Amino acid sequence: MPLVHPMPNPVALQLGPVAIHWYGLMYVLAFALFILLGRVRIKQPHIAALGWKNQDLDDMLFYGMLGVVIGGRLGEVLFYRPAYFFANPLEIFQVWHGGMSFHGGFLGVLIAMWFWSRKARRNLLDVYDFIAPMVPLGYACGRLGNFINAELPGRVVADPTLPWAMIWPNVDALPRHPSPIYQMLVDGILVFVILWLFARHARPRLAVGAMYTLLYGCARFFTEYFRTPDWETHVLGMPITSGQVLSLPMIVAAIAMLVWSYRRNIQGTAPATA
Repeated sequence: MPLVHPMPNPVALQLGPVAIHWYGLMYVLAFALFILLGRVRIKQPHIAALGWKNQDLDDMLFYGMLGVVIGGRLGEVLFYRPAYFFANPLEIFQVWHGGMSFHGGFLGVLIAMWFWSRKARRNLLDVYDFIAPMVPLGYACGRLGNFINAELPGRVVADPTLPWAMIWPNVDALPRHPSPIYQMLVDGILVFVILWLFARHARPRLAVGAMYTLLYGCARFFTEYFRTPDWETHVLGMPITSGQVLSLPMIVAAIAMLVWSYRRNIQGTAPATA
């Protein structure tokens, strides 16, 4: 017998007219992990040598939160479901129902960090290298929120005896891959472990950020095979999903950035003084 999605109540806590959703709590957990991991990273000798401080981390978080929420929601609207949201514009602001694009949030954070780097007089590439190892676990929290909300159902399994195949009652009675769990484990936790180990030692400028871009792009391209696509097209006769279309440029750009990083072999620098 396949498992059945538990379909938990998306509201974790009701305080009178105020509803606290599990999806929102996952974002709180993601930001808390960012701060916790950042505190650990700042103590690493090669990071401390660049003058990073806890105050930088706290200040950066505000900009990052704006980038994640605004970029993630706009990415969901423009990349995946533009027709639906343009027909229901008020739902664009209902982020507690879920529906956040990683690729949109990724671009949003890059823009937010550009603003922060100008304010802090730091090189944007150094900022990207610093924050990259703290991102994957936050992503994993978001995918757990998707699972709780019964979002992103997987494709129907080829073998219905697969031990972890799961029926999603809000979709149909067919056993499916629990794709948000796959993405939490592979795109999030596995990428975090590899990147954290890579970033424990000094690397040329942009190497850590590029490595994250490459790891996530490859992991997402793989896990998309198990997820029901938002939309799908064909390239050279082969099906390719929306997530894979958005991940391919990340993979290509990351390889180019890694080559550039190691050829230039420039080390990060402390913030410029006024």
